Amino acid sequence: MSTGDRAGGHGDHSFGVSSFVTTEDGRRLHFMARGTGDPTVVFESGMGFSRSTWGLVQPVVGRRVRAVVYDRAGIGRSDADPRPRTLDRMAGDLGTLLRALGPGPFVLVGHSWGGPVVRVAAAADPSRIRGLVLVDPSDENCDLYFTPSARRGRACSRLVLPVLARLGLYRLLGGGAGRAQPADVVADHRREDFTVRAARALLAELAPFADELRRLRRQRPELGDIEVSVITGARSSRFGRTLRTAISEAHRRTAAALPNGRLVEARRSGHLVLFSEPEVIVGEILRMVDADPQEPRRE
Repeated sequence: MSTGDRAGGHGDHSFGVSSFVTTEDGRRLHFMARGTGDPTVVFESGMGFSRSTWGLVQPVVGRRVRAVVYDRAGIGRSDADPRPRTLDRMAGDLGTLLRALGPGPFVLVGHSWGGPVVRVAAAADPSRIRGLVLVDPSDENCDLYFTPSARRGRACSRLVLPVLARLGLYRLLGGGAGRAQPADVVADHRREDFTVRAARALLAELAPFADELRRLRRQRPELGDIEVSVITGARSSRFGRTLRTAISEAHRRTAAALPNGRLVEARRSGHLVLFSEPEVIVGEILRMVDADPQEPRRE
């Protein structure tokens, strides 16, 4: 693997310097880093989205420590992966990036489907992990993910999303929430996250979604005493109240079952906490950054 290949012209970008790391099978993964100091904070985006959803969080964290955003395979500026996009495969790519960044320690931050990804990656080598911040994560404890209506919804997405992307409607429907970010991040987000290529990457990640959550139910990642903050969006729309209630309850169960888990409510947010209450995420990250790793873990 190598981090020597830098993409020029991004040193003044909100996310910092742009570089690539190469996986063992020859794929290039794109990442951007800002700041210096330990621990290194690495951000994992939600399903089908590039680094460009962290514009209100990573630059702030980068004032204190090294903060890294990256693009999963087939998204943003990273090469596509011909193999199925299982959690193990995605966590393996994240592990490649972590090894290239050094020995750690790391704080891993995952939004939505990025939550399970960072959990699996952390379980692969807990010794290098300072903590996890799970931002309204996809959660295997949520029974509504496994209903016939949810299955039909995923099937509909497989049919409709490529068409919307070809017609340019995908950007119109999904690009509005990220406009609060810095202008250079918004430009990348709109240019890279709503293309036909991005839609294909999202569907590749969606394909094993239910099966992978069932696997997590059978065998949860062993995190030991790693500190984990589970941030749950507490605000629901009129039509999404049932799902929001179910997801928040799943988050409560997950946090309670972890030896060192902590539930944090983002009271003004639904799923997109990283746009509506980024300060909640920053606060949890910096709390872990400032924690003394020599102090005993709380029970």
